[in-house]
Amino acid sequence: MLIAAWKSAPLQEADPAIPGPRFGFAPPTVKTAPVTPSRTPRDNPLRLVPTRPIAAARRTVTARRARPSPPPPAGLPPREQLARHARAALADAVVLARWAERNEALPGSGAERERAAAALRMPVEHVRTHWDRARLAGLIELHGDTARPGWRLRAWERDDSAVLRGWMALFDAWSLAYPAPTPTDPALVAEVVEAAPQLLSVMHLTAGPVTFPALHDLLAQRVTELRAERDAVDEASAQEAASGTAPGTAPDQSEQVLLPGLLDWALDGFAAVGALTRCADMGAAPPAGQEAPDAAATTAVRQGSAVLTPLGNWAVWTKLEQICVAAQSPAGNIEQAAQDMLRGCARLTPGPARDEYRAWIAARSGGSAVTELLAAARGEDALIRGLAFEALRVVGAPAEPAVREAAAEPALRPYALLWLAELDGADPEDLAGGAPGVLSRQEATWLWVDTAAAVTDHGEQRLLVDHLETAVQGTVPKLLEEVRAVGHPRTVQVLVALAAAHPDPALAKAVRRAAFQVHTGGV
Repeated sequence: MLIAAWKSAPLQEADPAIPGPRFGFAPPTVKTAPVTPSRTPRDNPLRLVPTRPIAAARRTVTARRARPSPPPPAGLPPREQLARHARAALADAVVLARWAERNEALPGSGAERERAAAALRMPVEHVRTHWDRARLAGLIELHGDTARPGWRLRAWERDDSAVLRGWMALFDAWSLAYPAPTPTDPALVAEVVEAAPQLLSVMHLTAGPVTFPALHDLLAQRVTELRAERDAVDEASAQEAASGTAPGTAPDQSEQVLLPGLLDWALDGFAAVGALTRCADMGAAPPAGQEAPDAAATTAVRQGSAVLTPLGNWAVWTKLEQICVAAQSPAGNIEQAAQDMLRGCARLTPGPARDEYRAWIAARSGGSAVTELLAAARGEDALIRGLAFEALRVVGAPAEPAVREAAAEPALRPYALLWLAELDGADPEDLAGGAPGVLSRQEATWLWVDTAAAVTDHGEQRLLVDHLETAVQGTVPKLLEEVRAVGHPRTVQVLVALAAAHPDPALAKAVRRAAFQVHTGGV
């Protein structure tokens, strides 16, 4: 059963690779500049160019042969009608976002919420709900204490694609837009969220109402499968087997009691974002193994059927189609280990690479995919490290706990901090040029060396010279001083390669001297 992968994230363009530089010599195709008194390392400033770190290390390739877009399934409305449905679902969120833009306010809490409720004649509790939806749909972007209109809000009335993308973002974040009831076991809630794509896929393929008992049985089965997949990759599975715990255990009795309520929450969550409609079935039988609910239980858990709306059908079809495109592509890496998959994706442009990431992640449980990607990031290849975090952007919020834990590791810390900043809503453009306020000076320098190592191993020599311009330091001597002090294991190789690639003899000499000092332990 195909399970949709719900998140996507931006990637960078790729660059071609040629053999690395030779020690002490500039490339024969580059003409060296004459030495002049004004071109010394002491007064050679670095121009700061806002580029994202890993972009220079990727290879540029021609786009894959275009694959004709498959026709939508029969009965699916045209995009114009779907966009009208999406505009209706987010109408109140759009009104609130425009009010926030006009008044330069953050109506998510406090007095601003009361002011927005009064101005828009909206119940106070609805203001928080629609503000969350505006943020999740990309209508509003938060930059510190300032809310800025997102590009989707500016294009809302004229661009159906922007509207559908905004609604799809809300659909992806349904569990954030409609939080789980409390108190509830967080682990079980996470398993229900992870199982939800399969429930929707079955509803899509059924093309009609699906009863609550059938969905309950499917949910219980999927939870069991997720636990079996997790145990298969968990290093502690051997200890669990020794202690007599069976892998992939089905939900126990207490969890069986909780599952109907969580299924009820999930269906209400998808209904709240406009993806499905719930129907009452007065004669519905209870899920297998359970007694018929009494009157109190009936008010707590709504039985009946659920059917996807046109928007819900379109969303599930789109997700499944994206996975099929990636899995059937010439560059399909769905069966590869994380490191091999990332190495294969290094040759792809951003769109195809995202498809590969999405298909690879969808074929695994969320936890195992994150574990494999972080393990690949811990390797020696800096390019793979950068691409691993690009793939983690596709995973999105479910990867946050593991990424926060990885931030304690020096080799992963700069990447993890940038990833977390973007997850919190930071603009990637604001994170360029050293990510001030997110990375310390030492962390930014370490990231510069690590990216330079990726360029050295996989990119053109000219890209290494261009990478020099992205350093946060203002002069070459200051850069060399901080690079020597940061302690990156690839410092010597990076400096040697930079010296060989740079056309300025005076600068190249200073860089070679710094490489020698690091190599010999000198100052």
